[in-house]
Amino acid sequence: MALQGTLREFSATDILQLLATQKKTGCLILELSGQKLHVFVQDGRIVSSRSPGATSDDPLLKFLFKIHRLSSEQYRGIRSIQNETHRDLEDLLVNGRYLEAEELAGYIERQILDDLMKVARWTGGTYTFDPELKWTHAAVARLGIEGALIDVARRVDEHARFIKTFDDPQRLLGVRDLPDPSDPISEEESELFGIVDGRHTLAEIVEAAPLSDYEAHEALYRMFDAGWLEFVGRRDVSAPAPVPSVPATASAIDSGRPLAPLDERRFNSRDLMVTVLAVGAAFALWVGGRALVAKPAAPAASDVFSAAQMRDIRFAVELYRRERGRYPRSLEDLVADRWLAPDQVRIDGRPLRYRPSPESDAYQLDADSSR
Repeated sequence: MALQGTLREFSATDILQLLATQKKTGCLILELSGQKLHVFVQDGRIVSSRSPGATSDDPLLKFLFKIHRLSSEQYRGIRSIQNETHRDLEDLLVNGRYLEAEELAGYIERQILDDLMKVARWTGGTYTFDPELKWTHAAVARLGIEGALIDVARRVDEHARFIKTFDDPQRLLGVRDLPDPSDPISEEESELFGIVDGRHTLAEIVEAAPLSDYEAHEALYRMFDAGWLEFVGRRDVSAPAPVPSVPATASAIDSGRPLAPLDERRFNSRDLMVTVLAVGAAFALWVGGRALVAKPAAPAASDVFSAAQMRDIRFAVELYRRERGRYPRSLEDLVADRWLAPDQVRIDGRPLRYRPSPESDAYQLDADSSR
């Protein structure tokens, strides 16, 4: 027998906690003003928040395209295969070798958390739990409800703080200052530095970022709080938007609108990386030169500035791997691909020894002490 009622009596989180406690299997259907969410559970754990099978508006497929895990060609190809075979997306992604099951599980969990965050803020609507409506495919993800609800509650609180800072989606964001070479930069922040240019609004940046809405606001808030970003104006809603310099959304592909080039975004990210590393190298050489007047230079292994430069080079190597799926065959590859400037592959005039493994899945990097 189905369990049903209104979300004014019990919230979505209350119902989910009940399903977790009783280790229920079935589907929780949440509805509010035409919005509908299906949450499939198995033994009290969430396995999906999307309808199974091939749907014309699959949120997981759009999410994978938005975060740049699928290219526009892959997106079109998967949509075409789904239309012909009606296979479920998760089955198609794993068996079609687009993604490994473990990686896909992580993306599914991210999408589930985004969906739960939306319904956690509903103050009305209805719920129905149908134990006969079950997830018919092999479960790729199995998300614990208790931990998910704790994470969702934290996200809801933090998102309210983000919105107080970013209260106007039409405000323009620009770069105020570059990070210090000693400041760690997350992958999300690096992506956003390639989009923020003073010409695009907050809403456009969040839409174009290869992140969920919450993840984009979270990273922008960190960057704003660190003093790296600032508001530089406001878009007149009646004025035309600038030509996009970021990838098109899934909606643009579905509508047949032309795509913006992805390479421009990556070029901007590389330029930022080169600039940050160049500033760090120049600062290190300047301070190091002053130190030579006072006392002999310390060995390279104990030189804090050499260590910082080595760390930044390793960061560039890791960024290259994330983009190409392997480590570079030589540091010259990083120079040719604009991740590093030519003079950044030497420390205090000494060349660096870089040795990747035969499979390019590991590497060793150290300063050449023979000179």
